[in-house]
Amino acid sequence: MIYLGPGGTPHGVKGTKKSMAYLNKIGLNAMEVQFVRGVRMKDSTAKDIGDEAERNGIHLSVHAPYYINLNSDDEDVIEKSKERMINSARKAHLMGAKVIVVHAGYYGGKDSKEVTTIIGDGVLECEETISEEGLDVKIGLEQMGRVKSWGTLDEIEEVMKRTKITVPVLDFAHYHARYDGRLTGEKEFAGLLDRYEKIHPGPLHSHFSSIEYNDTGEREHLNLKDKEPDFQHLAPLLLEKDYDITIICETPELDRDSLRMKDILGL
Repeated sequence: MIYLGPGGTPHGVKGTKKSMAYLNKIGLNAMEVQFVRGVRMKDSTAKDIGDEAERNGIHLSVHAPYYINLNSDDEDVIEKSKERMINSARKAHLMGAKVIVVHAGYYGGKDSKEVTTIIGDGVLECEETISEEGLDVKIGLEQMGRVKSWGTLDEIEEVMKRTKITVPVLDFAHYHARYDGRLTGEKEFAGLLDRYEKIHPGPLHSHFSSIEYNDTGEREHLNLKDKEPDFQHLAPLLLEKDYDITIICETPELDRDSLRMKDILGL
C-alpha cells in the first residue's frame, strides 16, 4: 500500500481536523501533522483528529518540533528536546499516528561517533518513557540535508542498534542536497533504497520534494516541477516494493504536488 499526502494542512483548508475530509475528497490518503513550533494541541483535539482520519481513511504521522537538539551543550536544551519528543509521541498516540519524525540534533564541533552516542542516549531515554506509557508510536529519525546536522543513514543505523522503536525516515531531497545532487537517475534511487532496506526492511516512511542546495547542503524546498531530484525516476521503483510506503510531500505545493505524484505513480 502506498500512502500519499502533504506535510501540513492543505492549501485553503482551515485546521488539521478539516483536512481529513478534504484529503479524502481529492483522493489522498496520508498527512503529516506538523508540530514544528511546539506541541500545543489539546488531547481532545488529537482524539478528534484521529477519529476524523479513521473515518476518511487518512494515514497519519507527526513531525516533532524543529527545536530539538539532543547534542546541545546546554543540558536544559537537551531535557526540553526530550520533552518535545515525548509530548509529540503522546499526541501521535491519541490520534493514531504511528511515527513521529524527529530532527535529532547537530554536530556542534564534535565528531560523528561521539555525537551518535550522545544522541543515541537521548533517544533511548525517550524510548523508555514511550514504552512505559504504552504509546504505540515509533521514533522516526530523519535523514538530514545539511552537513552540520546529525542524521546520515549510517548514524541512524547505529542508534537503531541500541533501540527498539526507532526507524529511519528517508528524506529524498535531504539526501540529494547533502550529497551534492547525487540522485540523478533510477540507478541512484535504487541504490539508496537498497541501503535503506539493509537498515530497515520496511515499511518506508519518507519525504519528497525538490530542493535547492549548495556545498553546505539544503537551502530550501522547491516544487515537484523543478525535478531536483526527479520523482519520475523514483516512482517505478516504489511500485515494485512489497512493503507499505508513506510519501509525505514537502514542496510548497503540498496537496497539489501530492496529487501530481499520485498521477506519476498511476494510482
